[in-house]
Amino acid sequence: MIPYEEIRVPVTGGELAALRWPAGGTGAPVVVALHGITANALSWGAVARALAGRVTLVAPDLRGRAGSAGLPGPYGIAAHADDAAALAKGVGEGGPVVLAGHSMGAFVATLAAVRHPDRFGELVLVDGGFGFPAPTHLSADELLTAVIGPAMDRLSMTFPDREAYRSFWRAHPAFGGEGWSPEVDAYLQRDLTGTEGAMRSGCLLEAVRTDGVGLFQAEVLAAVRELPVSATLLWARRGLMNEEQGLYDETRLAAAGQPDTKVLAVPVEDVNHYTVLTGDKGARAVADALLRAAVPH
Repeated sequence: MIPYEEIRVPVTGGELAALRWPAGGTGAPVVVALHGITANALSWGAVARALAGRVTLVAPDLRGRAGSAGLPGPYGIAAHADDAAALAKGVGEGGPVVLAGHSMGAFVATLAAVRHPDRFGELVLVDGGFGFPAPTHLSADELLTAVIGPAMDRLSMTFPDREAYRSFWRAHPAFGGEGWSPEVDAYLQRDLTGTEGAMRSGCLLEAVRTDGVGLFQAEVLAAVRELPVSATLLWARRGLMNEEQGLYDETRLAAAGQPDTKVLAVPVEDVNHYTVLTGDKGARAVADALLRAAVPH
């Protein structure tokens, strides 16, 4: 585990909690990195290790999660985008910062870049950012179940202790075998709150519901096609449950209009939706993309 600092940055309604992995020297580029819908800042721990102090990496707990669970609503992708801009202003030392996002965080990143073009340089999107219109026959809850399924179920579960929560996640297909690591364990444990006998996820269900539905809003879906800067999308070949079909493939990206955007799409082999960020191979690919984005061309 790479040491990090806990920081708090003023945003609308209070302070946003964030983790900061400082660079090894002065004047290094700054990267702001946004997590997925039920995740937290420590999901970027393996990437921080792969970066090895070559940039300053700052990852917030988004509003309604972990250290930022106390921030009030409104929630939604636009609220997170504005929070990301406030964070970039607070840590960016006056210049644009590289912006990265995983899963839902990638959609937040594209909208933040469109809403606040002066705050951000290049983007790195990790298995997210390109979406599709919602099926009209599904209710909001049915839509959320279709999108994040078991992750929603977890929010209403209780666990007797931390070891039980660890066992729950170790049985998840995405984290089997080499998918487990000290960084994964720390990231998942950061999510847990409460006392023994009744521990549960610290993600607020209202925030997750609002954000999940928000992924299908027209403004959010359009953002990736309106980017003022170039971006790289690293997409995982495998899916959320480690199934062979990932969220994206070449056909799906073409249908989403990716070839006509400023986004370069790069597949990452032998990873799933989670391990593209938290596994060694995925973290190295993400770190390399961040370093390329951080260095002036």
